[in-house]
Amino acid sequence: MQKAILERKVESVRELTEKLGRATTVVAFDYPGLTVEAFTKLRHQLREAGCDVTVYKNNISRRASIAAGYGALADSLVGAKALAISYSDVVAPAKILFDFAKENKVVQIQAGIVEGRVVGIEGINALATLPSRETLLTMLAVGMLTPVRELAVGLNMISNPEQV
Repeated sequence: MQKAILERKVESVRELTEKLGRATTVVAFDYPGLTVEAFTKLRHQLREAGCDVTVYKNNISRRASIAAGYGALADSLVGAKALAISYSDVVAPAKILFDFAKENKVVQIQAGIVEGRVVGIEGINALATLPSRETLLTMLAVGMLTPVRELAVGLNMISNPEQV
């Protein structure tokens, strides 16, 4: 009996270690006091964005994070924690949890992993408040076109001084 339980725990640690190794973003958050309905809603939002959300026992989470090379994350895995894991979109879990925590004060983001680096709550919140990819590309395009536009206006003024 004990051996079967121990084997299940070892398998859970191995499975979570593998997930942490593949993940682009992991967000650990507190959820005590969250209703089943609200947690189901959060789980649905995360799954729509291609993220997994799982609740592991603290020992399993800590052992897996250490095995995956994220020992600094293990320190924050105390108490009832859930992990939102994304394998492709770096921003999605942070943004969804940040917005969800505004509506549900019992949800508190604690720490996470972003592209292989352990970050605290400040890093997760900074990631969550980034503008969308399209907005960032627009800002980049405007920044690149402004000097060209200014040059064109200046050259036009030089070539046609009577229009000034």
